[in-house]
Amino acid sequence: MPEQLSIPVSDISPSLVSRCLVSIDKWSHAIFNKQDIEVYVLRLDKIHPEISGNKWFKLKYHLEKAKARNKTKLISFGGPYSNHLLAVAASAGSLGFSTAAYIRGERPAIFSKTLRDAEEHGMELRFLSRAQYNGKKNAFPDNEDLHDPDGYVIPEGGADQTGVQGAEEILRMVSQIEEYTHICVAMGTGCTLAGIANSAGEHQKIIGIPVLKGTSGFQPLNGSWLADPARLGNIEVIHGDHWGGYAKKSPLLIDFMNQVYQDSGVPTDFIYTGKLFFSIVRMAGIHAFLPGSKVLVIHSGGLQGNRSLMPGLLQY
Repeated sequence: MPEQLSIPVSDISPSLVSRCLVSIDKWSHAIFNKQDIEVYVLRLDKIHPEISGNKWFKLKYHLEKAKARNKTKLISFGGPYSNHLLAVAASAGSLGFSTAAYIRGERPAIFSKTLRDAEEHGMELRFLSRAQYNGKKNAFPDNEDLHDPDGYVIPEGGADQTGVQGAEEILRMVSQIEEYTHICVAMGTGCTLAGIANSAGEHQKIIGIPVLKGTSGFQPLNGSWLADPARLGNIEVIHGDHWGGYAKKSPLLIDFMNQVYQDSGVPTDFIYTGKLFFSIVRMAGIHAFLPGSKVLVIHSGGLQGNRSLMPGLLQY
């Protein structure tokens, strides 16, 4: 059974979450014992079923800015399985916002469960071809939708300096954070990794696992998001553990996720955290962590994405 330390999430709006406990679960694995390392998981997936993981942190200050500017509509971007869009839709109603989203791809005959839930929360869905989507996504300077004076635009994934500001608060969930030698997180836009790098100690190594294919030819992190450029020296990005690209998977990955749950009780998703956890085990196996290391793995939520899998594939 995992060892748990319950931490109250005090700065989440009570209108969104009446009470929530995030836990730090010890993750036991034979390879960790063999290498004499300790690995713990920060369970941000427990924050909320739809506004889970890093999503609340990346949205927090966007929501504050929208309120301060007297905007009444939140507008954002994402694909048909976007955790971010569902989080925007779920958070908006209780805060008095309407929502609209530009969806990458033509309107499908059958909506994904994610889009169906977002629409049930009142989100207006606007489908665009990939070319139109990319053009629209890049046409809004300074987070303002010039075509809707009531709209406040949140970038795809909440990824900008405002999102980084929220992500900087993730490590506040961890008491005695200074005891950890490594902090590991899955990477999409790199926004969460930047926030963690900004708030981590100078002695801590930050490891990012990109879930997108083709990141090895460039630095998949906006350097301007770092408060101190010298922090780049603390960051290591591990390329090649993407399993073929975004949302790609294999039976081996699914089996691994089931085993993690069986051993530790921690559920993962196949897009982000499953790949992250697998990479941690692989790295431990090649002595990437020195004996005595204490590793913190950030569980960034996203479990709702597993609903796109065939029923019964996952044992949780």
